[in-house]
Amino acid sequence: MQSDPLSFRQALEADVPFLLALRERTMAGHQLASGVEPSEAERERRVRARFDCAQIILLAGEPVGLLKVIKDGSQWELMQIQLVPERQRAGLGARIVQSVISDARRAGASLTLRVLRANPARQLYERLGFVVVSEGPHSCEMRLRDL
Repeated sequence: MQSDPLSFRQALEADVPFLLALRERTMAGHQLASGVEPSEAERERRVRARFDCAQIILLAGEPVGLLKVIKDGSQWELMQIQLVPERQRAGLGARIVQSVISDARRAGASLTLRVLRANPARQLYERLGFVVVSEGPHSCEMRLRDL
């Protein structure tokens, strides 16, 4: 997987159907397991939230996911990362998150994220240096540990 050509491009309105389907495929199960009832309206709201920051993840030129990083001065937020199920658990998500971490550290920025309680990605984030700073009924907020 390390040699697969990975690239990103700005999301376009034409990508919304792909992104809606991606969110359904990747998040509905975690939402239900976390006590959140997914809906079409919520799915679209989340896809369109901070669409200016939305990047389509391309692997060998094919869309395989979504990345949203909000870079607000020295406060960055990894808002969303979603990969098609066929590309999960193969190291691609870790590569992408590690790249965001490196960029944030070079910029001297803190990095936070929110993750649903039942989302197994939490283990990845912990492995990469994130710690829980607050917990809500359905999700927790994590922050990258300082070096």
